[in-house]
Amino acid sequence: MLRFQDGRHQQTADIVVTGERRGVVEVVYKEERPELDEGPFLKEERNLIDAVARELALIIERKKAEEDKIKLQEQLRHADRLATIGQLSAGIAHELNEPLGNILGFAELAKQASGLPQQAEQDLQKIVKASLYAREIIRELMLFARQMPQQNSHVDLNQIVAEALSFFEARFAKEGIKLVRALAADLPAIVADASQLTQVLVNLVVKAIQAMPTGGTLTVQTFADENHVALIVEDTGIGMSEEVMKQIFVPFFTTKGVGQGTGLGLPVVHGIVSSHGGSIQVQSKAGHGARFEIRLPVAKPDQFEVDSDNNCVRHG
Repeated sequence: MLRFQDGRHQQTADIVVTGERRGVVEVVYKEERPELDEGPFLKEERNLIDAVARELALIIERKKAEEDKIKLQEQLRHADRLATIGQLSAGIAHELNEPLGNILGFAELAKQASGLPQQAEQDLQKIVKASLYAREIIRELMLFARQMPQQNSHVDLNQIVAEALSFFEARFAKEGIKLVRALAADLPAIVADASQLTQVLVNLVVKAIQAMPTGGTLTVQTFADENHVALIVEDTGIGMSEEVMKQIFVPFFTTKGVGQGTGLGLPVVHGIVSSHGGSIQVQSKAGHGARFEIRLPVAKPDQFEVDSDNNCVRHG
């Protein structure tokens, strides 16, 4: 509320939008007014102020509804794009998987031949290395497209975090990165694919390391509420602009140079989290680090049963 003039006689009306007070309309008489039975403001004046407040509330409500509609349309377009890319990625992955396996198999067989020149051995090793790299891209594509079957079981998210972070201890020290763990005690178990959740954390940690080329602080936190278990990965790195944030879950989008990234790390995270019925929120500003918060549902006992292979299977 802005008050332009102070005065003895004031009349106000609240601006209320969907039951929430968003502001106030205030009228002030600067000069002295005669004391009437109904006060210094006439009934018509009070009604006019109330009407102005209602009109302002309608304008604010319409503007908010328009902004919400635009936001929802953008979310739907983004979801549609991801679904289309997911279908395309799954098709490409399936088509490439078999010939790639043949290339890798024949290259391994050729390496076993006796009397190979040293140059030929080196070339075959390059073929094997390139094939393995391509196979990893295909695996990530299938994860993004939700084509990899889940091996669900009851897992402890804290244990997954502890085991995954142990692989990075030497790299943290080398890169000058301080690790802060804030893992909640007595975290409820969730039903999930442990290897896929490990992949989620590894991808987020790798991204955080790359975002802190001169060192920094990486915070990994877990907590739980009534219905969800949450994982937060936060860094103090270079952050992202709004334009970049709009595209981070689009496959093959990357801000890195050629050969320095596939652009599949975060799309894979999105695909895995979505396939587990979870959600992911991102907060970041250029020069101010990034924060990823993942929420996964706490499974109710009657939602899952254990099959013959000791995997948890969702009912229905």
